[in-house]
Amino acid sequence: MNLTDPYRDENGDKLREECGVFGTINAADASAITALGLHALQHRGQEAAGITSFDGTEFYSQRGLGHVAENFSSQEAIADLPGSMAAGHVRYSTTGGSGLRNVQPLFADLASGGFAVAHNGNISNARTLREDLVKRGSIFQSTSDTEVIIHLVATSRYPTMIDRLIDALRMVEGAYSLLVMTPEGMIACRDPLGIRPLVMGKIGDAIAFASETVAFDIIGAKFVRQVEPGEVVQVTHEGKVTSLRPFGERKPRPCIFEHVYFSRPDSVFDGRSVYEARKAIGAELAIENPVEADLVVPVPDSGVPAAIGYAQASGLPFELGIIRSHYVGRTFIQPSDGARHAGVKRKHNANRGLVEGKRIVLIDDSIVRGTTSMKIVEMMREAGATEVHFRVASPPTAHSCYYGVDTPERSKLLAARMDVEPMREFIKADSLAFVSIDGLYRAVASTKRDRACPQFCDACFTGDYPTSLTDLGETENRQTEMSLPVSKVLANG
Repeated sequence: MNLTDPYRDENGDKLREECGVFGTINAADASAITALGLHALQHRGQEAAGITSFDGTEFYSQRGLGHVAENFSSQEAIADLPGSMAAGHVRYSTTGGSGLRNVQPLFADLASGGFAVAHNGNISNARTLREDLVKRGSIFQSTSDTEVIIHLVATSRYPTMIDRLIDALRMVEGAYSLLVMTPEGMIACRDPLGIRPLVMGKIGDAIAFASETVAFDIIGAKFVRQVEPGEVVQVTHEGKVTSLRPFGERKPRPCIFEHVYFSRPDSVFDGRSVYEARKAIGAELAIENPVEADLVVPVPDSGVPAAIGYAQASGLPFELGIIRSHYVGRTFIQPSDGARHAGVKRKHNANRGLVEGKRIVLIDDSIVRGTTSMKIVEMMREAGATEVHFRVASPPTAHSCYYGVDTPERSKLLAARMDVEPMREFIKADSLAFVSIDGLYRAVASTKRDRACPQFCDACFTGDYPTSLTDLGETENRQTEMSLPVSKVLANG
């Protein structure tokens, strides 16, 4: 892969991003509501934010690097985004994928009018599609895989916008939760497997869509339901809501890592409280991997619910043995190793008076490269802990994600290179254990993993990818309905 390939960074990583989307239609203050919704989703992406609005005649866009509050907290910023329909996006990317041209929503003037799209997920055949589009004359303005959707819509020959969008999505592999704005209204859609989340709410006469239910809490909206896998929801300016199912029926595979880490604990994902699911994971972890110790200590903040569950199931005291500074961004999203290592020291500090002379069970949500875990163990020892036992509220992350999660290439994943005992030696813990894949499923779904047809996308743990990965050279194997006209599918929907 050459270094000019837009889907690779300088280290050979494929661009993968975990993002958040929010949109509303038929709201008097649509842009202000969208800014608030994005604020609640800030944890899903801290590199950049954007909002596009429509006032019935014109589209308006504001995009900027940094947090939502840095870009959309002033009355002037909101005043520049008039209209009763707006959609927004928060994002972060791997090294090489940043810059204003990749900040969403992306907008284009098509022959049929304005078209804006905000996308959470990753298109796993984007490079292949892009190369074909370029050969046919398309000119790209960004390196984002999302722009492929715009060009597919623009080149579709179907007569209506909804038909063109569905036609475009039939050619797309991977994961997507999309919010699309056109002069006719807003369209929300989710990939047929439902890998990435998308929910629907209502506030007054306005309809809202978001990546997580927590975004509805901040605006006072009522959660209505999730957008179902493979569903296309169309909302007009007159308030008419139409649901289409143009992609057939497939068994859903929502991302199980939403339960483990991505979603905020106060969200509801796939019908389950994220907080309760994480406590249940911690309890399974304690049952599967007990240890004699004095204290259960979470790695804040993501390890807290699992640590509570571990403590309750094991009977060990739960204590805040690590204090986190809330004025530092997550180390998980820092683009370079140097920044990541410095971030650990700025972000966490041992509660020395509590841990000194104690045997500690550290609970974290995952181990990716292992460098952060090693620093935390070292910090506990320097604070006087006599033993440090590391417990992880997910199975070993041994495979890269190609569906919208910012994981490194596989060679940089610790679990891809080492078994558990060498990993323990690497992070310098007295013991190391992970929740099993079946334990994880019991915690979040009250059942074992169905090996023949898993209930979740768990490819980062198992390597069982639910779709083909064309850009990696894998054989195309997904079933499609390309021979069936879109109009016929819509009639059946």
